[in-house]
Amino acid sequence: MAKHKFGSPEWTQALHDELNASQAYEDAAKNWEGDFYFIVEPEGPVTNAVYMYMDLWHGKSREAKIVQDPAEKNPAFVMSGKYGKWKQVVLAKLDPIQALMTGQLKLKGNMTMVMKNVKAAQEIVRACTRIETEFEI
Repeated sequence: MAKHKFGSPEWTQALHDELNASQAYEDAAKNWEGDFYFIVEPEGPVTNAVYMYMDLWHGKSREAKIVQDPAEKNPAFVMSGKYGKWKQVVLAKLDPIQALMTGQLKLKGNMTMVMKNVKAAQEIVRACTRIETEFEI
């Protein structure tokens, strides 16, 4: 399996494919409606913000891509954090809900919807851990 650089178009596509292949994600996110920007804020080797767009709808990923101009989309949710925090999430060393509660990641959007769908968030993280990921040193 090829390794994909975290935050690259290839990595984003791999997550899209992984979510669409996951019955556990489909079941956990069956009531989810809302697209996302996952923003990787500059830190260490990442010198420019990365905007990963994902259109998540009823247990499927309808679209996933890197967006150059954040004004291109107006997603229902925006989750942002420094590169190092995202790396910990992708490596399953940091729970994203715990990270939100402690301010390590920030979320704009309907927090009630997120809290009702914690299992879906956990399945997204599990999908991330199944991607052969390469991080900047």
